[in-house]
Amino acid sequence: MMKTPRLHRLTTASCTAAVLLGLAACVQATAPSAAGGDSSASLPTGGSVDAAAMLAAHNSWRAKYGVPPLQWSAKLADVAQHWADHLASTSCTPGHSGNQYGENVYWGSPVQWSNGRSEVSPTSAQTVVDSWGNEVEYYDYSDNSCHATCGHYTQVVWKDTKEVGCGMAVCGNKAQIWICSYDPPGNAVGKKPY
Repeated sequence: MMKTPRLHRLTTASCTAAVLLGLAACVQATAPSAAGGDSSASLPTGGSVDAAAMLAAHNSWRAKYGVPPLQWSAKLADVAQHWADHLASTSCTPGHSGNQYGENVYWGSPVQWSNGRSEVSPTSAQTVVDSWGNEVEYYDYSDNSCHATCGHYTQVVWKDTKEVGCGMAVCGNKAQIWICSYDPPGNAVGKKPY
């Protein structure tokens, strides 16, 4: 009896781009998986952000620090989606838009199979926001300083920010870029987030 060859799924952990430093750190691991069809075929190329889940993920982090909840903004979601679409259709490299809003950027790598096939890695709103929120470990509230990248975290919990809107786009190589826009923006020099 002939054995069916097994494909190995090479997963690269979704990364938060340290845009300010121009770095993206990822961890690679291999895990066996049965061969199957291209599960990414049904995924949209953009606009697939679950607004309720994204808002809940932000507000759970804000509640930990006694910061008022955010409201969803369709206008900010359109701004974020436009930038995500632009990045996905050009370089597929994380970068900031430079607009007047606060902005967090998340880049997620594709799943790479041993046969060379790529697919979109399933990523939730909670995963994206947690990647930013977990930067709290690098933030020192007592002297309002970062010991590594922590500006995504401080934007998520910035007390004066009232609204958020997010967008996501999938690049041609199946990587994904998530953008959240914030108003008013956070990370004002010399001010603590809360």
